[in-house]
Amino acid sequence: MNGSAPQANPAEIPPAVARSRRLPLLLFAVLLVAAAALAAHYFLVGRFHAQTDDAYVNGNIIRLAPQVSGTVVAFGADETQYVRQGQPLAQLDNQDTDVALAQAEAALAQTVREVVQLRADERRDEAAVAAQRVQLRQASEDLARDRTLAAAHGVSEQALQHDEHAVRSAQAALEQAQAALAASRAAVSGTTPYTHPRVLQARASLHTAWLAAARTHVLSPASGYVIRRSVQLGQQVTPATELLALVPLESIWIDANFKETQLGCLRIGQAAQVTADIYGTRVQFHGKVLGLIAGTGSALAVLPAQNASGNWIKVVQRLPVRIGLDPAELAAHPLFVGASTHVDVDTHSLDGAALSQAPAWPAAANTDVYAAQSEGFDALAERIVGANIDTSSAAVGQGPTPR
Repeated sequence: MNGSAPQANPAEIPPAVARSRRLPLLLFAVLLVAAAALAAHYFLVGRFHAQTDDAYVNGNIIRLAPQVSGTVVAFGADETQYVRQGQPLAQLDNQDTDVALAQAEAALAQTVREVVQLRADERRDEAAVAAQRVQLRQASEDLARDRTLAAAHGVSEQALQHDEHAVRSAQAALEQAQAALAASRAAVSGTTPYTHPRVLQARASLHTAWLAAARTHVLSPASGYVIRRSVQLGQQVTPATELLALVPLESIWIDANFKETQLGCLRIGQAAQVTADIYGTRVQFHGKVLGLIAGTGSALAVLPAQNASGNWIKVVQRLPVRIGLDPAELAAHPLFVGASTHVDVDTHSLDGAALSQAPAWPAAANTDVYAAQSEGFDALAERIVGANIDTSSAAVGQGPTPR
């Protein structure tokens, strides 16, 4: 009898056992195919994309503060509301500014009258100089005549001395009148009542009072949505007090924080796809890389990390990358500041620069709301100056001084 174990006939192996023996081979084959597919995807597609979930919507938050101090008597917008550029947002009590404006108007009128009076003083001093010249000429003629008579003993020595004293007195009076005329001319030389320094100074003071009165109306410098209102009725505010904060949602961007190991393939101008948690993957935003912040998040933090210690552990840093979005897509699907997003940057092209001295997008912003606060001032000042020139000129008996 042979002691070896009997060999199983393959035909006699149950099907269940055969399938159980093939299952590991099938699983290995599936894993091998999956690994090959992942490797092929990475080398053909994945390695040309930089992705991050550490990305958030950001924008220009306009924190609006008053330009003058005062008490809030009204506000015209609240949180979640849309406001347009130039729309009144708050009103401060204007009684004090109105009083100051009236005082400045009166000061300008009084200054114009005083300047017109200075011109009248100049004409008065010119007449005084002419009169003193006549007096000096008369005294000189009397002295010459008496000297001729004195040679024939027709005039006493005392009378001759009196004539000499009269000439010297007339000469001194003429010099005094000429000095007064010079002072009068210096006060108005090269100017008109419209351009005199005192008038210009009073006009500047009036302009200051005008602006203070206009600035009691707090206007929106740009269009956007109010995200915070900090003002209440009766609240005393100063230029350091924040009244409202608003965000123009049409000019927002994505701050994507990429790992420093991903930065080597990021360039300005590369295309990016963005999905927001608000809309999910059904809405995709298209944009491009606008620039890389020249510093990591930890370095730019208020309290930067201090790693000069013995227990230092290396942590992969992240650097903010700004992604610009398509305005048309933003208009169709608005994004809100602080919302979470996923960013996928296509890094196939490395032609661009990581840093550029030329801006990749227009960063400048402006508003003409505050410039409009001076509208109407020039007309008021011209009216005050012109009215008081006419009144003062009539009082001194002459027509208005030409400009």
